[in-house]
Amino acid sequence: MAEHTLYAQPRVVTDVSDCYFYHTMDVPGYGRVEGPWDLRGKEAQYLGGVALKGKRVLELGTASGYLCFYMEGQGAQVVAYDLSPDQEWDMVPYSRLSDAQYRTMVNARKEHIRRLNNGFWLAHRANQSQAKVVYGSVYEVPDGIGEVDVSVFGSLVIHLRDPLLALQKAARLTRETVVVTDFCPSLLRFFDRVARSLGRGLPLIAFTPNYMTCEPTEAWWFPAPSFVGRVLGMLGFESSRISYSTYQCQRKGRKLFTVVAYRAR
Repeated sequence: MAEHTLYAQPRVVTDVSDCYFYHTMDVPGYGRVEGPWDLRGKEAQYLGGVALKGKRVLELGTASGYLCFYMEGQGAQVVAYDLSPDQEWDMVPYSRLSDAQYRTMVNARKEHIRRLNNGFWLAHRANQSQAKVVYGSVYEVPDGIGEVDVSVFGSLVIHLRDPLLALQKAARLTRETVVVTDFCPSLLRFFDRVARSLGRGLPLIAFTPNYMTCEPTEAWWFPAPSFVGRVLGMLGFESSRISYSTYQCQRKGRKLFTVVAYRAR
């Protein structure tokens, strides 16, 4: 794929009211914008303490770009990858929902994605970012992006119908390190730790959709850290470490895990 068709053309967006911001951030010329997640001051922990200076990074699910711009500030060259309204979110296809209800959900997510893209481009221009952007499905990450040193999945795996395929598509382009940060409920986290302490090697993942309530509509899995590590090991990243930290989500503390996995030499 030719570079001029691979990378999205930067857009000029100036209307904050037509944007959605996934993270709280300070945008030059606009001041503070509020998002549900606030990672300020804890970005390094979220990214597993991986050294970024001089690295080429593929960020899957960049959202409104907060971590993209942070990684640039740490000296990384970032390719930001995300959906546009031309692609569909992995909505859960509950049979109890009518076709009209399902299409209403899909269209609402497309509008959400449009405003999220707007937030990215507003902040991209305000931060004078040099990050390149590719829009597409996480299951079809194009070879044209080329090799990267680091791939980052920030709070994305839980939203993917096929997380193994998404990790595989990014891993094949990644020379050194894959970083996965996500949510794991405390009970699943406890069982995961017990299994690891016993050396049982039982990676756990919980299926979240409830057909009785038709919720959630846009999340599929709670993966335990050992599951993520096992999948990445299968993909050639055989050495991994796990860390935990608590972040603010809608002004409440929420503990996330980060798996940092290194390609075997």
